[in-house]
Amino acid sequence: MRKYFLLFAILVLGINTNAQIKSNGNLEIIQDEKIDALVEKHLKVNELSNTIPGFRINIYFQSGNNSKTNAYQHKTAFNTKFPDIEAYVIYEEPNFKVKVGDFRNRMEARGFLQTIKYDFPDAFVIKDQINFPKITE
Repeated sequence: MRKYFLLFAILVLGINTNAQIKSNGNLEIIQDEKIDALVEKHLKVNELSNTIPGFRINIYFQSGNNSKTNAYQHKTAFNTKFPDIEAYVIYEEPNFKVKVGDFRNRMEARGFLQTIKYDFPDAFVIKDQINFPKITE
């Protein structure tokens, strides 16, 4: 979405950028200063976000009495069986949900769904904002 905004802003403002190859083989780019300002603004907006588009698996969602307690019970049961995968309890009115994993693509999420389907038969893959992948050495 942010990429489209930046592209849209450049097109709407009619900012000119020209590239010329000089006789010595160097490339000289002549552009409006507004492009640098837009790129800086785009970078600042991206620094504020600590998530990226991805996929998670929803293992529980319910509203009503005891739904919060049940959500935390599902999270605990999941963490017991799969301690390496993050689980998140989220309240989106009127439902409490338990979402698990931070998968970059649907194929990774579906693969893990097959692993947990026996323990959580109602689980399904959803698009969600996920945390950045952890860097491992």
